[in-house]
Amino acid sequence: MRLARPAGLLLAAVGAVLWAVNMTVLQPLTEPLGPWSERFPGNNAYWARDLRFATIVAVVLGLLLAGRGDRWWSRTAVLLGGAWVAADLAVDRADPTGAGATVLLAAAGCAVVAAVATPLVRREMRAPAPGPDRPVLTGAACVAGVLTLVAATIESPTDREPELNPAAFTTGALLVVVAVAAALAAAPAATRARCWLAVGLGAAAVLGVGLLRTTAPGTRMLPQLALSAVLLTGVTLLAWDWPGGRPDWGRQGLAALAALVGPTAMMVVAALLTMTLRIGAPFTALAGNSPINSADSDILYSLVGVLAGLGMALLLANRLAFADAPVAGRPARPQP
Repeated sequence: MRLARPAGLLLAAVGAVLWAVNMTVLQPLTEPLGPWSERFPGNNAYWARDLRFATIVAVVLGLLLAGRGDRWWSRTAVLLGGAWVAADLAVDRADPTGAGATVLLAAAGCAVVAAVATPLVRREMRAPAPGPDRPVLTGAACVAGVLTLVAATIESPTDREPELNPAAFTTGALLVVVAVAAALAAAPAATRARCWLAVGLGAAAVLGVGLLRTTAPGTRMLPQLALSAVLLTGVTLLAWDWPGGRPDWGRQGLAALAALVGPTAMMVVAALLTMTLRIGAPFTALAGNSPINSADSDILYSLVGVLAGLGMALLLANRLAFADAPVAGRPARPQP
């Protein structure tokens, strides 16, 4: 896909801006008032943190898309994501608020994206990379797709915050665009049929995110399964080979089944794992926030989504699914 680089960098920049808005506008809403709160927060108290971490993942995946799965871009993007999470904890501890802090953090985030991308672009100009790494791009689409489900179903203790639904919808929509763009970049060719499929898939998935946000929290399971099936099946339709010019409907049927039940099952397993290991509590403590009360669980839902997304990537982004996946020693081919 010719527009992979500008699209990826643009999406990474949008993720950086949303991260800044979340930090200065949404995060203060989730913290107890006063320095000595008499009640510890409960389940889903730090919903803004999960949405913010999801935007950090969007930045990482945007850079992955910009590099079309190249190993240098991928490694750098992952390292940046880890550093960004560490910076997030430090900034959260400082409790920035106000329009000035928002603009400063957004500008800093975009500057970091530019600073990371510039040497990688120059390196690629000196030594052109081979064609796109289709399995890596498809895996990135899977992670974005599963994380979309997390953003679309995120809850708060009261679910009455007026900022909750717009923030969740915006983050989910960003992840949908990342997933669709990465899947299209993984396609063997951006034909007209695949491009129209990408437009339709993106529109349907964004509509699905919006419908999920209008559904009561206790009744979201069926819409969530439907969004999961549509989005991840669409990812495989876009990214996988079409033997004879049309999809292999037998394989697509298996992909649809995996897309229907796989993400939810993997998220349940990942949530139980993170609860057992108490992974969320250290993040809360490092950010200087009040601990979750002992009767509830400090679950890092964004991490749950990433782990489940990586699990789906193992199923749907296997190199055996791609006829021309790059292999070691393969000569470079010109970029389309």
